[in-house]
Amino acid sequence: MLQQTRVETVIPYYEKWMQIFPGVSYLANAAESEVLSVWEGLGYYSRARNLRISAQKIMEAHGGKLPENFKDLVKLPGIGRYTAGAIASIAFNKDISVMDGNIRRVIARFFDINDVVNSPAGEKVIWDLLEKELPKGKAGDFNQALMDLGATICTPQSPDCPNCPLLGRCLARSKGVEEQRPILKNKPIQPEYTSICGIIHKNDDFLLSHRPSRGLLGGLWEFPNERICSQVDEHEKQLIQLLSDQYGIEVNIIEKQAIIKHAYTHFRVILHAYNCEWVTDVADLPGACSWVSRNDLLNYPMGKIARIISRMIIVDGYQRFQY
Repeated sequence: MLQQTRVETVIPYYEKWMQIFPGVSYLANAAESEVLSVWEGLGYYSRARNLRISAQKIMEAHGGKLPENFKDLVKLPGIGRYTAGAIASIAFNKDISVMDGNIRRVIARFFDINDVVNSPAGEKVIWDLLEKELPKGKAGDFNQALMDLGATICTPQSPDCPNCPLLGRCLARSKGVEEQRPILKNKPIQPEYTSICGIIHKNDDFLLSHRPSRGLLGGLWEFPNERICSQVDEHEKQLIQLLSDQYGIEVNIIEKQAIIKHAYTHFRVILHAYNCEWVTDVADLPGACSWVSRNDLLNYPMGKIARIISRMIIVDGYQRFQY
């Protein structure tokens, strides 16, 4: 949960998670929709899906117990070199190094590394130094100490060098370049995309589409939408075409409901949502779609944009949807 998410945000989610899934078997036997609902709001939903799949593999292949071996740990979905090393060293006292952003920063400053540390060559330099410095039999303490040092003292901006236990030995500090370390690649400019969305209603029911389990927002529910070119004057025409081609339905577009902006990890979205009235008398919906009553919208796991729309519908009571 702490990957890509701040501690203060995670704590209530962690406490709720452990109440609902107090053991591996509880998580392994849970439906994907339940897991995603409990996770909703943390983002990066592949983490939740991987936890559930890993729990199932632990039950099937390891008798319900987390494997102690590094090689077995990295085979579990969602567990890479860092997580496997942290589990093996801290939980099982294995002599294995780990590297997260905090540790990378501490090492880059302590040894005054001039390489770009988030490049393959720079990461190799860090890993080699960690392997060399690892104290046998104390890897767990060593790894946790470096993590905590980076989180509390050797921070990205304005590190608290006077209170650092490594003061006097840090090469970057001795040269006065601690603020210039670590050297990182510039982040690419995030692209921005335009999407259109149909808030389609029939009486007091709303049409939701279920995303595939894999990929962005996998397994979540949303209002039918699509990324488009950004010609504003064609949005309504494009939405009608989208709903006809992909969903086989016809609607009357009543009005533009909202413009919602949201930033994902690698791109931003501007979504134009339209209030649409269902006019097609079709018994069978596409397999991934379902009618959901207004009162049940909160029971379906959704991403941030879909949740904003569903809360608008519920909170406002939306007389404007009663056409």
